[in-house]
Amino acid sequence: MTVDFYYTPGSPPCRAVLLAAKAIGLELNLKPLDLHHGEHLKPEFVKINPQHCVPTLVDGDLVLWESRAIIVYLVQKYGKDDSLYPKDPKKQALVNQRLYFDIGTLYAAFADQYYPYIFAGVPKTDDKEKKIAEALLLLDTYYLSGTAWAAGDSITLADLSLAASVSTIEAVDFDLSPFPNVSKWLSKAKTTLPGYQELNQKGIDGFKIMVANLTKK
Repeated sequence: MTVDFYYTPGSPPCRAVLLAAKAIGLELNLKPLDLHHGEHLKPEFVKINPQHCVPTLVDGDLVLWESRAIIVYLVQKYGKDDSLYPKDPKKQALVNQRLYFDIGTLYAAFADQYYPYIFAGVPKTDDKEKKIAEALLLLDTYYLSGTAWAAGDSITLADLSLAASVSTIEAVDFDLSPFPNVSKWLSKAKTTLPGYQELNQKGIDGFKIMVANLTKK
């Protein structure tokens, strides 16, 4: 059965799904959407996803959006084992905690500062920049202190989602040097996560070009 994936390469949540699919060896039927030209607002897509957002996954009669829900589903249905999303309740709880931290704190802080700036020219603020730094400090001192990866000693979905977010923060030239554990972990992710260069880095490169074009004076 074909699994359709509606996405835009520059989006961190979309890249997290691409990384997850690569990690489990699942080939998605890629359906890129050009958000700048309103392809996500076309009636045929709104019919699929009334929230008209990416990423959106269609697997048979299941339509799913929100990247962290998508990657959990993909691993549970198509993964060959439970290494990326452990069945053990305590280990799974740690992965979930990191995923919720990503969407509710880290990625949320980045989006609150940079998306209005990039897409609407709203000036950045020191307070919002501080929120990003506070989130990175939590990641550095709590989640990545004493462990090889974000939720323990092996790669999990937490690393895929967080790597997509943190690499995007790095892409807007946010200084990661005050966060040595984050910097070390991200460097390791770049060379370890399956498909990182072809999927995540390629998307970031396009994102950086877009940002430069939209924010140039």
